Amino acid sequence: MVKRQLFQIFVLCLVLFGLAFAAAPWFAFRALKANARDQDVAGLAQLVDFRAMRASLRDQVQEPARPTALTENGEAPDVWRDPIGAMRRALEPFAEPLSPLTPAPARLEPYLTPAGIYDLTRGYEPGTAPPEPPPPEGLARLTSSLQSPWPDLRFWGVDRVRFAVHPPGETGHVTVLTFQRTALFQWKLVHVRLPPRGDA
Repeated sequence: MVKRQLFQIFVLCLVLFGLAFAAAPWFAFRALKANARDQDVAGLAQLVDFRAMRASLRDQVQEPARPTALTENGEAPDVWRDPIGAMRRALEPFAEPLSPLTPAPARLEPYLTPAGIYDLTRGYEPGTAPPEPPPPEGLARLTSSLQSPWPDLRFWGVDRVRFAVHPPGETGHVTVLTFQRTALFQWKLVHVRLPPRGDA
């Protein structure tokens, strides 16, 4: 009888462990969203790999178009006519260092702020989300948090999970957030895939 009870307790603990392990990425997403909403920079530092996130956004967020320096006959510099200008133009995309000690390029800064991350968790580009009413207090706040929309699961793996979020009613405007496991129950945001610009 005692062995049977011990076995049942073991099975129950195993099931609870499995549920907690599987649900940890969802809790990480909810914590990320809450910390971004509340401007909790210390909390975000534990949930976001800013260097990896910055690298993922680098090729998706382009600088405003700048006029290309042209040669005297109105053509772009090439290797034969202006080798130095052509080389400089070819190396421009690699000019921004990714060291965590250097500041982010200006075009990426809105995506790395608490407000920008909060907009991303709701499927919006930073600065384009509609204002939200102030959150309720006490038990009403917990109820409101549980009723708010959950992200769609795109992929679940042992070490990597992808969630898809979009503004209400805009199912074609999807932002994909990728979380990576850093400890048994700890996950970090490491990659953001923005919606195609044509869908914006």
